[in-house]
Amino acid sequence: MSPIKRKIFSVGVSTLMACGASAADLADHRVPSAPYYGAPGTFSWAGAYAGLHGGVASPKFNLNDRAPAVGAQVGYNFQAGSGVFGAELEGSYMNNEVRVPGGKVESRFRGAAKAKAGLGFDRTFVYGTAGVTTTEFEGRHAASGSDMWKSGPNSWKQGYLFGGGVEHAFSGGVSAKIEYNYVINNAVPTTSGGISSKSDLNDNVIEAGLNFRF
Repeated sequence: MSPIKRKIFSVGVSTLMACGASAADLADHRVPSAPYYGAPGTFSWAGAYAGLHGGVASPKFNLNDRAPAVGAQVGYNFQAGSGVFGAELEGSYMNNEVRVPGGKVESRFRGAAKAKAGLGFDRTFVYGTAGVTTTEFEGRHAASGSDMWKSGPNSWKQGYLFGGGVEHAFSGGVSAKIEYNYVINNAVPTTSGGISSKSDLNDNVIEAGLNFRF
């Protein structure tokens, strides 16, 4: 190889080595990429729960005719995106008294099976509800010649409810709700003066409650 070619070859090799060293240096001193943190997850309403409730029941929105309503509930929710769907069983004691022709009717115990559907806005759940009920009624009629009332036979009557509510979740698996239900008890049998009749005994129920999720 001639001296000129050897010189050109040496310059080329030196240039390639210098480029490689420069590239390695740059690679060693690059700033490491920052770790990725995903956005925090939203609250989920899915799962089982149980709780207690209390409120008032009234055939009309009349403060003089209202009666206390207390009880408990258990249920389960499913969630898809912001949509929340669930089912709930509820039992209440009311002692609600309604006047009918020739007497009174008391509603005491009520059970309800309800479906719920609504939207979850993170920790706030707004929903509608509908279902079936069964209520124990006791008829009362005036005793002859007195102001005393005699109890008649107890009976259970199936009905329907429609309503809605809002529930908010706190830390520790606890949530609080307020709910309104309109309960339809059509054609409840009553007796006055030996004559049987039927009365529509419908209720407006407003209740507040606590649920414990697990």
